[in-house]
Amino acid sequence: MYIHPLLQTTNIYIYIYISLCFFPCLLYIRSLSNFTVFPTQRSSLAHDTLMEPSNKDHHYHLLAAADSESESPFSADTQLKSDSKRQPTWPVLATGASDHPPEKLNATQPSLNKYALAGALLASTNSVLLGYDIGVMSGAALFIREDLNISTTQVEILVGSLNVCSLIGSLASGKTSDWIGRRYTIVLAAATFLISALLMGLAPSFPFLIAGRVVAGIGVGYSLMIAPVYVAELSPALTRGFLSSLPEVFINGGILLGYISNYALSGMPQNINWRLMLGLAAFPAIAVALAVLAMPESPRWLVMKGRLDEAKQVLMRTSETKEEAELRLKEIAKAASSLLITSTPAAGTSLSSNWHGQGVWRELLLRPTRPIRRILITAIGVNFFMQASGNDAVVYYSPEVFREAGIHNKKHLVGVTILMSIAKTSFVLVSALFLDRFGRRPLLLLGSIGMAISLAALGFGSKFLEFSGDKPDWAIGLCVVAVCSAASFFSIGLGPITWVYSSEIFPMRLRAQGSSLAIGVNRLVSGLVAMTFLSISREITFGGMFLAVAGIMVVGTVFFYFFLPETKGKSLEEIGVLFEDQVHEEEEEENHKMLLC
Repeated sequence: MYIHPLLQTTNIYIYIYISLCFFPCLLYIRSLSNFTVFPTQRSSLAHDTLMEPSNKDHHYHLLAAADSESESPFSADTQLKSDSKRQPTWPVLATGASDHPPEKLNATQPSLNKYALAGALLASTNSVLLGYDIGVMSGAALFIREDLNISTTQVEILVGSLNVCSLIGSLASGKTSDWIGRRYTIVLAAATFLISALLMGLAPSFPFLIAGRVVAGIGVGYSLMIAPVYVAELSPALTRGFLSSLPEVFINGGILLGYISNYALSGMPQNINWRLMLGLAAFPAIAVALAVLAMPESPRWLVMKGRLDEAKQVLMRTSETKEEAELRLKEIAKAASSLLITSTPAAGTSLSSNWHGQGVWRELLLRPTRPIRRILITAIGVNFFMQASGNDAVVYYSPEVFREAGIHNKKHLVGVTILMSIAKTSFVLVSALFLDRFGRRPLLLLGSIGMAISLAALGFGSKFLEFSGDKPDWAIGLCVVAVCSAASFFSIGLGPITWVYSSEIFPMRLRAQGSSLAIGVNRLVSGLVAMTFLSISREITFGGMFLAVAGIMVVGTVFFYFFLPETKGKSLEEIGVLFEDQVHEEEEEENHKMLLC
């Protein structure tokens, strides 16, 4: 059997990518056993730590519990506006609050709390269904087109409808999660994936297939918003980057499973294989919906609803000491009360179960303060550039891209697509492991610059193949490596960090609905790109399309440099201060000086 020369080197590409991934992973594992933390470097508040006021270069310490309200440690202006930096630390596992006083734990390592990790993993499992739904369609569309005899335009509608309809889910998810809670919103998302899998797997015609895709799109919108928000609200500050990027890791794992499903079932009869590919998602959807019921509710949502005792129980299990849990509860309750008073002064100072997220859209869109406006620009901007990068379109239409490059065998097309997914999944895991050490900005800038270079190389390679009659193997190899490279850099930067930023920069009261608005823009742009990618590529060729996207990534890199502050190691309550006038002006002045140098 003839095998394309490019595919004979597929194993080499796989070995290269796996080697690149395993080396930093081994360093990470080694650092867990060798890393020591000095008492002043360690913040024993694993969640939203409280800081002592000090100078710019101070380290963070756990404050003792206040004996009275007059001794409250929450001097927010003094504590939060200091431009302090946490030392990079590596987490180890810990269980829950202990009875030992915090000063006895100062010499130990900062911990990756087992309870918080379990909650993050369970919330992220819903993202596997999301990723599977995205990945499986790239291969299934090849067989659907022939079995149902549909046109290229109908394929674009089938693929793009997921993203357009996910706009509905993303916009509705914020209000829903404020109303029924984060946990049950995740269950609702899993239920939509179950219904969509049944509709698509049993679809007798194209309209039924579209109906299932619409339901799946709503589930995608819910999942994209709720999983990062839930994990961010549950996670410790020092490990929030890693835990909040788990949904992206699971999305890529789901995409890989979708590709593997395509490859494994592609040999079956054409009228059956695509139905199995789409219908198999029903089984894990049931398991995910049941598993999520074992998760704790978000402590911040519980506080906003006035259920302080329940919030304290969750914080006790996600904290290292009882004192820490109590201090964190006071800080969250104080922040929640101030937000409610600011937005609804007539409501008084007490937290109430009558709160359902009312007035948030007005505060976000009609009367935003300058810090809120900056937060909106940042969140919407990073979500816009995530999808304007064309990553989703490359995932959906990668077989079409590789076919244009000269690979025509369907099974070979799916095989090269699996290679791309291995690259994405491996590098998003690497990014997650190092996100809390190197910070959001460095990895985001590295990823966006790498994407711009990779997409430019892909554009030039595609242009060369357009004017070459014999299609040389080196040019085909360049296109395959460039696609994998672009996917890898996306997974290092924009892939995980977009969700981390979107879920952590909004104030507590605005977080769910603010994130849903930003992700709504994400889904809208993704849908437009997916539904026009092939049509535009036919007009300007794939090479022209990828060169245009490379230019967009250059603009995105400049935006990230000037508008996205570093949030590594800061509590959710601290992050909002980064967008206030004084801090914003200081950062702009510093960026300007760096450019002049």
